[in-house]
Amino acid sequence: MSGTSMVGTIARFLGSLLLSFVLILALWWLFLAAFPSTDFIGRSPVEVYQALFTDSTAETFRSDIFHNLGITLQDTGIGFATGMIAAVVVAAVFVMFRPAAQTFMPLAMLLRSVPLVAMTPLITIIVGRGPACVAVMGGIIVFFPALVMIMTGLNNAPRQIDDVITAYGGTPATSMLMAKLPSAVPSLFAAAKVSVPGAMIGATVAEWLGTNQGLGSTLQQALPAAKYDELWASVAVITVSSILLYAAVGVIEKIVLSAMGSQAT
Repeated sequence: MSGTSMVGTIARFLGSLLLSFVLILALWWLFLAAFPSTDFIGRSPVEVYQALFTDSTAETFRSDIFHNLGITLQDTGIGFATGMIAAVVVAAVFVMFRPAAQTFMPLAMLLRSVPLVAMTPLITIIVGRGPACVAVMGGIIVFFPALVMIMTGLNNAPRQIDDVITAYGGTPATSMLMAKLPSAVPSLFAAAKVSVPGAMIGATVAEWLGTNQGLGSTLQQALPAAKYDELWASVAVITVSSILLYAAVGVIEKIVLSAMGSQAT
């Protein structure tokens, strides 16, 4: 793919993402208009913008929100990395050793069906309320959908390449590294794009129920304290951050796949 074509592809991707953001704003306004009873607790996008940037207390308010956002982004990164690494490793093991997949995949899906809220007390007792709690809770949300998508990508590797590696004495691990993982790069990026918003949700839930830090803790404390500006601003910041992280992964995906396509030709 040429540089101009790649730029056009990225521009179209970001344009569709911008359209999605505009749609979210429209739905936000429509929701508030459809439920007039929320006037006391509801905040429009304009009111949230004013609270963050133009009100007399905006500087202090914005500083607190962005400080907590920094904690949440760090927690998101921990959960995302934990879940994705675990998903890649487990998917590779399951593809190389089919009996392991047949034995443990149903167990993994069973564990996924247990609500995270129900597991939180047990998780906090075992690993505490620090980064380990964030890694476990965020990793759980990221791991399962990423595992399924990555396994699909690994299983779709061209059989011809696998056969050639085997014919020359290659081991299953060699085939995994030289054939299956490179061919599964699109699936890895697809899993990453799905997992980034999930990691943000996992970080927020971990903060809400486990660590008592970040925007998750802000949401927990704002509702009973009737701090509705803080509540809606936190939700807006989390949403925008999720969109931007998704966009960043999407742009990296376009660049990497473009480079791989160029090398292939």
